Formats: sequence, structure tokens, C-alpha cells
Amino acid sequence: MLTEEELERVCVVLVRARNPSNIGAAARAMHDFGFRRMRVVNEFPVPFEAARSAVDASAVLADAVVCASVAEAVAECTLVVGTTAVGERELRHELLPLAEAAPRLRAEVRRGGAGRVALLFGSEKTGLSNEELSHCNWLLTVPMHQREGARHLSMNLGQAVAVCLYELVREQGTAPAQPHTAAEGPATAEQLERVTALLGEVLEGSGYARRHAANSEPAQARRLVRRIGMDAVDAPVWMGILRHVLRRLGGARGDQNGRGGS
Repeated sequence: MLTEEELERVCVVLVRARNPSNIGAAARAMHDFGFRRMRVVNEFPVPFEAARSAVDASAVLADAVVCASVAEAVAECTLVVGTTAVGERELRHELLPLAEAAPRLRAEVRRGGAGRVALLFGSEKTGLSNEELSHCNWLLTVPMHQREGARHLSMNLGQAVAVCLYELVREQGTAPAQPHTAAEGPATAEQLERVTALLGEVLEGSGYARRHAANSEPAQARRLVRRIGMDAVDAPVWMGILRHVLRRLGGARGDQNGRGGS
């Protein structure tokens, strides 16, 4: 089982969840397995007061944080994992079935450090969009029985949260070793987003974006940065390199904020 400190490192992020019953069911699942940190990304007011299915989980809802964007919700996280039913979607991330994903999640949670682990769940109707998925390091899916000729199945939001959290707290042997030490852990999502923004400016300033527009889209650049797997030590160095390139290109924004070395 995960310790109280380890449970605190996990954030459940609901993106565009609109149904109060589903939000309540997700909160109840979190309460039942010992998790407390819920974040909700929604452009509309979140109907927490109507989430009557959150039996005994009022504390989870009371402490839930409403965020304006996925980037804000996962800013301090060192690992962001999205959930998907796959369906007809063309995936551009590593995809793991839940049973294989859980040990990797546990290993990151137990690694320690200041960063958190975020589990993203999309809306009840459409799941996570490609832009929302671009914030993820990799994806997981819950394998479901599929009858030939039937429509592709997906889980109810509350059920999906419950299954994923149960698998996360359930022991399955020794977790795989991690390449990062506590002192040099993975870069946070906020750091990666800064690198992504600087990379976008370099692509634009160098003229690459005009010649290769598809490769320069923000979601594509975000996925590219996350595939590098940079740690917290490397991220400021990459920011410094990109700012230096911007200065050489005449990019005035490259000198702002003074973060990172050159």
C-alpha cells in the first residue's frame, strides 16, 4: 500500500467533466482509496454542490481546485499520464494497459521529491482532446471486452477513476528502478511548458514554422519536448540554450525573466 505521504503526491485531474454525479463518483473513489487531491479543468462553473453521489467524500470536493487549463492543473507535476479508451484515435504517445502502467506510476510516486503525479481523465462524451493529451508523458488504457461489430466501449468517469486508483494502490511485486535520483528528478510540467514556449519562439523566429507548419504546432512541440525526458537539472539549461538562440535570431522575448543560464 502507498503511504500517506505517497498518496498526497497523486493528483486526479478531471478535464471538462460536466455531470455532477460523475464528479461525485470520482470523489468517492478517491476517498475510498485514500487520495485527496482533485483538480477540475472546466470553462464552466463546476457543480460541486450537486455531486450528491460523493458519499463520505465531502472533504475531497471541498478541497478540489478549479483550474483554467490543463497546463495550470499539472504545473508542478513530474509525471502526467492521460487515460484513453483509444477507439479510432491516432495515438502519438506510448500507450500501456493499466496493469503495466500501475507499477510505473507507483515507482514515480515512491521516488519522492517535490513534484507530483497527475492522472488525467477526459470528459464523459469525448475523452481527452489531442491538445490535452499533448501535456501527457504517456497514456494508459483499461482493456475492455469488445464484441465483434459492437461500438467501441468506454467506462463511466467514476468507474474509470475507481479502477485506476485501485490498481495504483494494489501491490504487484517490485517496482522498476528509476533513472533519476531524488536530487535530479524529472522536470516539472511547468518547466517543460516553458521549454515548449521557447522552442515555439525559436521555430517561429528561424522561419522553420513557416516551412514546416505541421511540425511546429503547439501540441506537436509539446509532445516532442516531453519525449526528450529531461530532468530538473537539464530543463534550465535547455531554456538558456533556447534563449541564446533567440537572442542570436533577434528575438526580443528571449531575454525576459532571466531564467536559465546561457
